[in-house]
Amino acid sequence: MPSLFKPPAPPPAPVVHVTVPPSQAQDVLRRPVIRIGLYAWALLGIFGILGVAARAAGVLSIVVIPLVIALFPAAVLSPLSERLKRAGWPPAVAAGTVLLGVVGVLVGLGFAVAPQIQEQFADIRQEVQRGIAAVETFLAQGPFGLPPTRMEDLIERVRTAIAESGANLGQGVLGAVTAVTETIAGLILGLIALFLYLKDGPRMARWLRSLFPVRMQHDAAEVGVRAWQTVGAYVRGQVFIAFVDAVLIGLGIFILGVPLALPLAILVFLGGLFPIVGAVIAGAVAVLVALATVGVAQALILLAVIIAVQQIEGNLLAPVVLGKATELHPLATLAALTAGAILLGVLGAFLAIPVVASITRAASYLRQRHRETEAAAVT
Repeated sequence: MPSLFKPPAPPPAPVVHVTVPPSQAQDVLRRPVIRIGLYAWALLGIFGILGVAARAAGVLSIVVIPLVIALFPAAVLSPLSERLKRAGWPPAVAAGTVLLGVVGVLVGLGFAVAPQIQEQFADIRQEVQRGIAAVETFLAQGPFGLPPTRMEDLIERVRTAIAESGANLGQGVLGAVTAVTETIAGLILGLIALFLYLKDGPRMARWLRSLFPVRMQHDAAEVGVRAWQTVGAYVRGQVFIAFVDAVLIGLGIFILGVPLALPLAILVFLGGLFPIVGAVIAGAVAVLVALATVGVAQALILLAVIIAVQQIEGNLLAPVVLGKATELHPLATLAALTAGAILLGVLGAFLAIPVVASITRAASYLRQRHRETEAAAVT
């Protein structure tokens, strides 16, 4: 008969804790191969996350792009909105007033420029046609010992190349309609996002901070503040520089008698928002218009004016205005612009500098924070 009492359980086996002395652990981490391996795995993980995020952003670009672009005017306009809130305005009224003011200024500029373009477009078209006729004559003479070439042949080659590339008229019309629809939807979404950023920006920042672990919330808040300040300072500085470029180059265009002085000045201003690349493209357009309308001598003078203004901006104005905001070497700026243009086109060129500058300032803060933590631990 089995016993009603169970034999006593044997004593538990002693648990042996194997610990590595701190000195040995530090020695292991100091080995170059181990450190390189850790960094390699960390970089692979970071690039994997960025790749997944980029893929998701590409699929949802119609939503992501307006939300991201709206951050830049919000960084510039938020101080004005916050000032109105501190004066006792309701948040929705303050944000709506600022947004309507900006939209009103842009619409006013459009109404101011449109009549000039309409009035002078016919003259510009005639001058361009004359330029095309001169080019046809130049090609028909067989320049530089080359065989004569007709303009019609070049145009026909371009048309053939387009047809061979698979361009379909129906697809082109459908693509154009889709692009227009997406642009309108993105513009509406961007305006709504800008209004909400101005209205509830601080509350959104607190919510984002709460997503981090408690021990990381302070650092996350500091990094966010620095990135936001960097974006705002960059956009304000770049707008000021673009305004100075537009005024100086616009004066040169007006004095030389080039048509469409105001539209070209606005084009220079918009191009100035894209460092290096945008200014070159806008200046080239202005020179081409001068060449087609007022002659070679005035075009060369305008080119000299544009080069002089760009030198003053690059060597004097930009380092003072944008130096503290970006803290980037010119080579890093050019590399960031090129990479952004390759990845996302014009949008990437616009976003590259403020994004890289924000990352640089965030990394600088984290390094400083790490040094302070190590110094406190040693003490």
